[in-house]
Amino acid sequence: MKQEAKKQVLSTESYKGVRDFYPEDLAIQRYIFDTWAKTAESFGFERYDASVLEPSELYKAKGAQNEEMVNEQTYTFIDKGDREVTLRPEMTPTVARMVAGKRRELTFPLRWYSIPNLFRYERPQRGRLREHWQLNADIFGSHSEMADVEIILLANQILLDFGARPEMFEIRINDRAEMQAWYQSIGVADSEIISQITRLNDKKRKIPVLEYAEKLQKITGNAELTDRIILQLDQVGIHNKVSAGLDKLGIKNVVVDYSLARGFDYYTGTIFEIFDVSGKNNRSMLGGGRYDNLTGLFGGDPIPAVGFGMGDVTMRDFLETHDLLPKNLQTVDIALIPMKQEYALEAEKIAQAIRATGRKVYVSLADKKVGDHIKQAEARNAQSIIVIGEEEIASGIFTLKTLASGSEIKGTISDLLK
Repeated sequence: MKQEAKKQVLSTESYKGVRDFYPEDLAIQRYIFDTWAKTAESFGFERYDASVLEPSELYKAKGAQNEEMVNEQTYTFIDKGDREVTLRPEMTPTVARMVAGKRRELTFPLRWYSIPNLFRYERPQRGRLREHWQLNADIFGSHSEMADVEIILLANQILLDFGARPEMFEIRINDRAEMQAWYQSIGVADSEIISQITRLNDKKRKIPVLEYAEKLQKITGNAELTDRIILQLDQVGIHNKVSAGLDKLGIKNVVVDYSLARGFDYYTGTIFEIFDVSGKNNRSMLGGGRYDNLTGLFGGDPIPAVGFGMGDVTMRDFLETHDLLPKNLQTVDIALIPMKQEYALEAEKIAQAIRATGRKVYVSLADKKVGDHIKQAEARNAQSIIVIGEEEIASGIFTLKTLASGSEIKGTISDLLK
């Protein structure tokens, strides 16, 4: 008899750069999502969503994305209908498509938000994975700088609603249009060269000073111009109306940063990022800006827009760095503990009655001693327990014990629930 082929054992590892969400991790993610949604809706934003699949041409159109993302970081494939499709790397082109598609039916200005999952093929590192979720919030249909002010107010309020204090983070603002005018004033006339400098500035903090200077020299081809940009970039002297508006509203942790660039080509005016200023997590947590021309790719007059994206990975890093995550995100109101397995069915009957009142309750099904059941209930952050034995079933009188205080009350289930 031939020896049986060795059985293949599958790996328990997930795909590189993505996460498994065990219950404790999902509880944190739900807390982040719920806070995002609650704060966005408190500003009058409405929620929308769309498929993760988009035609690849959405990201390849000039002005829709930066080339690095399109060429190197998208998950793109040919489907069975011979169509080239992409797992969305970000949400802004999608929402621009949706708004452009129903522009005649919508009432502007719009305040929309979504919490999509996004995919980018890049090297996994702290704060960056190949799949993540992101809060996207956008205002469509307003040219006013007050829309820019309000969208930054929302981003600021979200951090405050997580328990952050203003000294924990810094709001950095710049303006693409005003920077373009400044570059032209010092002799950079070619818009493509300005775009290349802007993309390089987006990496300025991540590369050595000498490397930045060398790359800038390669773009400009002019040593004098390169020196002027390096020397004058941090003292352009633009008066930023958005930062002034935020100051009047009491937001004092705002800095006008002329080297701030943002990587996407579609930005046309205000751009901003919020930075964690702690030494342990000194990085950008969210970014956005004004993009007034993106809907024009779909025909018709462009609809002005401003918005931002805030990732769940960097959000969790920030909350953990500053010890802002609430304890015991997973809780159960009542654990029912049958003293013997034969009482489990009666316990389930009682559980149904309790759940009908809107409480969270589970029946402990393990074949263990009562003390072990109680330890398990404590581990699951149950608020109270009810032990169910022969006497309780016969009399209909039960004891509700609050685990935190040890206090007990007796009565029928109906009485206890009152």
